[in-house]
Amino acid sequence: MENNFIQKLGLSEKELGTYTGINAFGDFENSIESFSPVDGKKIAEVAFTSSSDYEKVVEKAQQAHLEWRKVPAPKRGEIVRQIGNELRNKKAELGQLVAYEMGKSLQEGLGEVQEMIDICDFAVGISRQLYGLTMHSERPQHRMYEQYHPLGIVGIISAFNFPVAVWSWNTALAWVCGNVCIWKPSEKTPLCAIACQKIVAKVFKENNLPEGISNLIMGDGTLGEIMTKDTRVSLISATGSTAMGKKVAVAVGNRLGKCLLELGGNNAIIITENADLSLAVRAAVFGAIGTAGQRCTTSRRLIIHESIYTAFLEKLVVAYQQLHIGSPLDSKNHIGPLIDQHAVQMYLNALSKCEKENATFIIKGKQLQGAEYESGCYVSPSIVAVEKTFEYLKEEVFAPLLYVIKYSNLEEAIAIQNDVPQGLSSSIMTLNMREAELFLSAEGSDCGIANVNIGTSGAEIGGAFGGEKETGGGRESGSDAWKAYMRRQTNSINYSTEIPLAQGIQFDF
Repeated sequence: MENNFIQKLGLSEKELGTYTGINAFGDFENSIESFSPVDGKKIAEVAFTSSSDYEKVVEKAQQAHLEWRKVPAPKRGEIVRQIGNELRNKKAELGQLVAYEMGKSLQEGLGEVQEMIDICDFAVGISRQLYGLTMHSERPQHRMYEQYHPLGIVGIISAFNFPVAVWSWNTALAWVCGNVCIWKPSEKTPLCAIACQKIVAKVFKENNLPEGISNLIMGDGTLGEIMTKDTRVSLISATGSTAMGKKVAVAVGNRLGKCLLELGGNNAIIITENADLSLAVRAAVFGAIGTAGQRCTTSRRLIIHESIYTAFLEKLVVAYQQLHIGSPLDSKNHIGPLIDQHAVQMYLNALSKCEKENATFIIKGKQLQGAEYESGCYVSPSIVAVEKTFEYLKEEVFAPLLYVIKYSNLEEAIAIQNDVPQGLSSSIMTLNMREAELFLSAEGSDCGIANVNIGTSGAEIGGAFGGEKETGGGRESGSDAWKAYMRRQTNSINYSTEIPLAQGIQFDF
């Protein structure tokens, strides 16, 4: 391992030879090889968690929960505060690792770690605000209220594109709510997960807490399937494709468990004739090419008013011509690689579909060649002009492929935006208050996130994150998303000398 930031995270080759997590032991008959899409080099080989080792992890998590749930919520928040500080200390190195193993730009990698720090700060506050309600009873000398209790074990299945942030959105809240967590990260980014597990395990150990509060397992979809069917895992929080989410929902539903799904996105920006075009161009460019188009909130469709269509596309092309593609560890580059060569092939297949449909390429992307692109994972972005009936508009392509569509009135634009199976993020660029308010109304965007004069990509910790329709309906991060990690209990207390029944029912003997 030549990368200093990996060594600074304490990930030695000797340790990685047998390491799958603080509480997992590994089976090298099956293993994950992590290759960086930046340069194609092998970073490490990490053993799969065997089925017997999975059992040990779950048993240890169950025992840890019995102790962790007794810790007062504000004191659990104090532990999460310390974890946030450890992440601050390791931000530079962990951000570099995210950029190197996943392929996003260094600034985005650092930003992802900052999201982890921010959710820890948010969770500390939530630890003192796990509020229930009080209700007036219809019976004399009775009191009613509701309270929230931890679920138990929370299973987290995360995707490669945000290899650390989404895990932290779940764990920070789950921990302050009194749960323990078992994390199955993407097999494409195992090293990021191991680094996070080491950081948090250090804090739990220093506070003399059970190591089973935070657990890491490594494997492919088979291991994830085992966890989704496990009745001991109270909640499955899964981030990934819609196809994956449907399988998770069926498996968890069959045992009447709880699931929180964050699935595909097919996000649009409506650009009206009243938009600030300079602002709209910046929002569209980052939304379309940030993380090389591999965000669930990536802007995949621009719906542009016919009166400004040509002028806006001219500005957009000029902006694209200024983009630099290359190693994400170099701060001058805007676009890094796709996660692997399979992702590249999927992108090229999508371009071929556009060609067969005789779509108009404003900019046609390709796979890049040359020494600086030796991993084979680098592509240039595409802009394709299509009609609103274009067959592939309803498909999510996890790459820097942007469709542009012309519209004549706002009602038509909203209909085009909503006419996809996914419902994650949406935006309108306008300086007209009426247009903005219509977009945000019940007649407007059907997405879980709807923005005005902000792009579709990027969300603040304070707001609940998630979407509707085939995006899964889950909510993570801010607002009252903490309630997903708890069970609600209604309590009635009788301090009278009688047993009056509700609704005035009489039962005497």
